[in-house]
Amino acid sequence: MNMSHEAAIIKLVDEVLVGGDLAALERFYVPRMVPVARRWIEPFRVSFPDVRMSVVQLISDGSSVAARFRCSGTHLGTWRGHAPTGRHFNNVDEVYFFTFEDGLIARAWGLEDSLARFQQLGLTP
Repeated sequence: MNMSHEAAIIKLVDEVLVGGDLAALERFYVPRMVPVARRWIEPFRVSFPDVRMSVVQLISDGSSVAARFRCSGTHLGTWRGHAPTGRHFNNVDEVYFFTFEDGLIARAWGLEDSLARFQQLGLTP
């Protein structure tokens, strides 16, 4: 991949998380991280197939990117053991830290406001 780390995160969000192109994971992650990323992205997309994410802020130090997102979607598949409600959540905050090696994501760590997501969907955590 021949783009800035910030641009890679924006494309990851657009193509994989929002666009649903899980085959594209190999263009963004080092090989050992592809199955790890797939394990959390794929079920989330099944639960919220209309997911939308907006990039609020990106900060880079050259080898890592801190990214703040806002996420919205409709609960149309089982999520964390809860049957689909058909309800929508809106603008749930997420923050992730991505570490790059040779232009690819080698580590990702994040926090999501899952409580807000549960509350907006009318679910008990």
